[in-house]
Amino acid sequence: MTADDAYWRAQRLAQAGRYEEAERAARDGLAAAPGDGRLLTLLASVLRVRRNYAAALAVADRAVAAAPHLADAHAERAESLIVLLRPAGAVAAAGQAARLAPLDAAAHLVLARALAAAREHDRSRAAAAHGLALDPRSVEGLLTVADVERQAGHRDAALAATHAALAIDPENASGRWLIAVLDAERLRVRRSMRGLRDVARDNPASPDLVAMTWPIRGVLSGLRRGLTAGAALVCVLVVLGHWWSHAGGFARIVAGVIAAVLAGFAARVLLPAGRLPWRCLPLLPARMRRANVAGLVTVAVAMALLVLHAVTGWGLAAVLALALAPVLWAYRMIEVVGNDSH
Repeated sequence: MTADDAYWRAQRLAQAGRYEEAERAARDGLAAAPGDGRLLTLLASVLRVRRNYAAALAVADRAVAAAPHLADAHAERAESLIVLLRPAGAVAAAGQAARLAPLDAAAHLVLARALAAAREHDRSRAAAAHGLALDPRSVEGLLTVADVERQAGHRDAALAATHAALAIDPENASGRWLIAVLDAERLRVRRSMRGLRDVARDNPASPDLVAMTWPIRGVLSGLRRGLTAGAALVCVLVVLGHWWSHAGGFARIVAGVIAAVLAGFAARVLLPAGRLPWRCLPLLPARMRRANVAGLVTVAVAMALLVLHAVTGWGLAAVLALALAPVLWAYRMIEVVGNDSH
């Protein structure tokens, strides 16, 4: 089999969602033509779809070295760098792809995603708009516009672009997933979970387990911030109590109010979400799962300490609650690393 035959066979398999076979076909072709840039680029794409991100980047690097003038190779390298949270390198690689293929809509869309990852939202929106202008009926283009608008905080524009994409392709999994994510950001919990569940049901080979645990992770994020600020305020009032007698009473009231508000927020998100997030939690990458479980335990202990201070006025309880805040942020960093390594 020639390298060209292997490329087209692997591409057809990938388009059919048969990624394991596509990887095998691409590797068979590379055995005969190890420096074929198109085959290397296709293999990198398949590895990325299979979430083998480190291997995908290594193969994309080989593709760029073998075919430095192939825009698709630079674009695929940018895609891997985006998912590995290396936005500066992604912007550089995607920019090179756009320079090599200025009329290729896909290259500008990759650049838009890379710029969004780098939080350069104005440039990202401009690149997405340019890519869509080159191919106005592109579902990928519309969804890229939607995603960069969402990341820029323009949810109405993101929703409009997503609906436009779904009008062209109503069963598009990425579009339906994006609608669910937008619902999540608006705390429309039941609708979001229903949408994510439906997408997972229709794509059982690659369910987005991280997205389906968003109620747990979202609650942890909110409680992390709330506990840090609230425990700090209570500790300040406890210290002021040494000079101002009323401050100690205010500290107890504030501790009780903060605990109640945070508990209400957790219930507002977790109760409508039902059991699905908890069923998906054990299926997350190990480091990410442990960080989330440890975060939940730490949050529960910190809130109990605030309640203890509110009931008894024991100042050390507030200090201990504040001392747990850096622990929660450390778990957040572990979660990010765990997600990157998946």
